[in-house]
Parts: sequence; C-alpha cells; structure tokens
Amino acid sequence: MEFRPCIDLHEGKVKQIVGSSLNDSGAEENFVSQNDADYYAELYKKAGLYGGHIIALGSGNREQIEKALAAYPGGLQVGGGINADNARWYIEKGASHVIVTSYIFKDGKFYFDNLEEIVKVVNKENLVIDLSCRKKDGKYYVVTNKWQKFTNFEVNEENIDFLSEFCDEFLVHAVDVEGLRNGIDEELIQKLSNWVKIPCTYAGGISSLEDVKYIESISGGRMNYTIGSALDIFGGNIKFHDVINL
Repeated sequence: MEFRPCIDLHEGKVKQIVGSSLNDSGAEENFVSQNDADYYAELYKKAGLYGGHIIALGSGNREQIEKALAAYPGGLQVGGGINADNARWYIEKGASHVIVTSYIFKDGKFYFDNLEEIVKVVNKENLVIDLSCRKKDGKYYVVTNKWQKFTNFEVNEENIDFLSEFCDEFLVHAVDVEGLRNGIDEELIQKLSNWVKIPCTYAGGISSLEDVKYIESISGGRMNYTIGSALDIFGGNIKFHDVINL
C-alpha cells in the first residue's frame, strides 16, 4: 500500500473542495492555497512520492498544470478534461499518466470507442481510468458532470476486470464522503480490494492516521490511498511528515 499525494485545481488555484457540493455555481471549499501547484510538486518530489495525481476541475488550470509537471516531470498523473485530442500533450509536458473520466463516461453511458481511441494515443501504460462513484440502490455507479450525474456503468468485478485490459491503474473517488473528513467508505474499499488486480488509489473521507491503518487492514494492503482536506499542507490535522513516515 502506497500513499499517493494529490494536487486538486479549481479555477486556477490549488484547492480542497467537498466533492458532492460541486456544481455549475462552484463548490464548497475546505481550503484555498496561497501556493501554486509547483510548490506541492516539488514537495512530493523531495519526499520521493511517485504516482500523485493532479485533478483539474473547471477552466483556467493550464498554467498550474504546466508548473507542476515542470517541477516534477515523470512523477505526476493528470486528470480533468482529458481526451484523445489533448492526452499526448500532457505526456509530452511530463505527466507519467493521464487520467480519463468524462471522455469515456458521458451522457450517462460508457463509450468504449472513446476508450479505444485514447489508448491508441497514449498507450495502456500511460492511462489511468477514474471510476469515481456514488452509491444508488445498494450499488456503486460511476458519476460524471462534476460528480452529479449517475451513469449506467456499475463499479463491479466484471466491469473492473474488463477495464483492466485497457489501463495501467484505477483512481476511485468515493464521492459521497469526498472532502468531508468524516471517515472512509469501508464497503467500497473492501469491494475494490477483492476485485482489482492492477494498482488502485482510493480517495475520500480519510480523517486520521487510524483511517489509513484501517484501509491497510481491510484491503490487505492492496489499496493505495490519497489524503486531501485532512492533510496539514491543505489546512487539515494530519501531518504530511507523519504520513510519509508510516
């Protein structure tokens, strides 16, 4: 199990938001940084942390992405508005992987043709599929459009096995607990741990080092994790130094 750091961008600033609050009017903000994205990229590079992700929500984030990738070439993944037309640009700018969601999940459906197209552009080895999901009727479904629209794509073992043939990793935001600092989605973690056969990073609700240790316990150490709002570098109480020394 590895700690995978994050840089979340919204409207050109490094922020931590409540995921379920995101809409066309904005989002509930937990933290807005005075530092640019390259500050965090350099911090992660010095700590020897690989595989962190930059998630860009909304417009106006290109400059921040370029700064971060220049500071830590080959060390960060990038997601947010990625498609077959722009994916190669991010790799050329220094991203280790691109993270795709809305290009393959849109209008409530899964578009396999688009997945095939982006794999041709960046190759499986450079692709992460974001399966950010919410629970409905006892099942988890991928959500898009600022995490507000449910798709018909269920997050289950069969679908994960299928997608594993086209990507290098998964990133899964547990949207119902994302940014709340109020505990993890234990059920989702357990299910993913049983289903996933390639690296997978869980995001959502981690509020303490005890949560991290619990994730390791219930996942058998198979689940990577990220911490956002609860981390001290984003205004929280968990010390970054303590996490990287677990």
